[in-house]
Amino acid sequence: METTTVRWVTGETFIGIDSNNHSTVLSTKNANTGMRPSELLVVALCSCTSVDVVQILEKKRKPLEMLEIQAHSQQDPEPPWTFRKIHMKYILKGKDLTPKDVEQAIELSEEKYCSVSASLRATVEITWEYEIL
Repeated sequence: METTTVRWVTGETFIGIDSNNHSTVLSTKNANTGMRPSELLVVALCSCTSVDVVQILEKKRKPLEMLEIQAHSQQDPEPPWTFRKIHMKYILKGKDLTPKDVEQAIELSEEKYCSVSASLRATVEITWEYEIL
């Protein structure tokens, strides 16, 4: 079991520390000194699938030159502001990338490998599209 720690710094600012002692500054929108926890959840989703897609394409001998994911999310307007939709746009560049390669990599990540996606899937509609540069 891994241990994650969040420490209050001051006001509405916190430090999140992972099991390898890496840290991230977190805050509320009002404090504006770090990433909002709700946005960090979306970043976690994009990061998780990014790792998968890069690794899957490398195994297919289709290494990437660039990958960016832009995510748009919708939350309920009232507390607890539950996420309802997250749409991700994958923007990729790489030699000999084909739509089939990209679609397979994203689908494998979404359906099999990404733990964040698997954890959110029950309550959040996750959709995606991609663009090959």
